[in-house]
Formats: sequence, structure tokens, C-alpha cells
Amino acid sequence: MAVKVPNPVDVHIGSRIRLARITLSMSQEKLGERLGLTFQQVQKYEKGANRVGGSRLWATSQALKVPPSFFFEGLDDPALHDSSTADALNARNLFVTTTEGSKLVNRFQAIENDATRRAVLDLLTPLGSGADAETAA
Repeated sequence: MAVKVPNPVDVHIGSRIRLARITLSMSQEKLGERLGLTFQQVQKYEKGANRVGGSRLWATSQALKVPPSFFFEGLDDPALHDSSTADALNARNLFVTTTEGSKLVNRFQAIENDATRRAVLDLLTPLGSGADAETAA
């Protein structure tokens, strides 16, 4: 029996649902309550295992306070059709949905001063280099 592979569009939409949910610090249980679903159903949507219908996507956009178009952002990026670039983009999206990634994004967005934002980026740039990553391991 063949293993069912999720449709890449469903995976993308699911990752955007997860991103919006985590940005709001909302649990899968809480989103499920708002949508009349179990947290397991929310998990399946987020993984792309289950396709989200139009009315459910609309309700999800309302629960997560994002426009429905949010879930489709990035789908027209030609880089997504190159598997190596798509894998890199997916890894970045997955990081943002981690606790650390979400905190980092939220705290960075809270910095109002442009000079301070640039200083933070300047501080992070050498930390992300291959040499530092190897010594940290």
C-alpha cells in the first residue's frame, strides 16, 4: 500500500496556520475550541495531513485574526518549486513556529527604534556564521 504524501499547498497552509497560532501564543486546544475541533484535528491541519475547506479556512482566519490571504502568502514564490530552496524556506518557517523562534520574532518586532533593530541584526550576523555554529556544537 502506498503512503499518502500531503499536498504541498496543504502543507504550506498548515504551516501558516501554525505560524499565526504560535504568534498569538495560542495552543492547539484553544484554536480547536474556537473552531469546534479537537486539538488532534488542528494538528492534522497544521501538518497538511488534512485539507482545510474554504469555510473552515475562513473561520480559522477569524480565530487567528489574520486575513484569509495570509494562508496563501508565499505560494507564488518560484523558489518553492526548487526543492533545495523550498527545503531551506520550510526549515526557516519551522523555526519561527518553535517557542524560541516565536519569542525571537515577537521581541524583535517590539523594538521600535530602527537603529536598535540594526544593532541587534549586526550582533546576530557573526553568531550565525558556520564557524561559530561549529564551535557551539
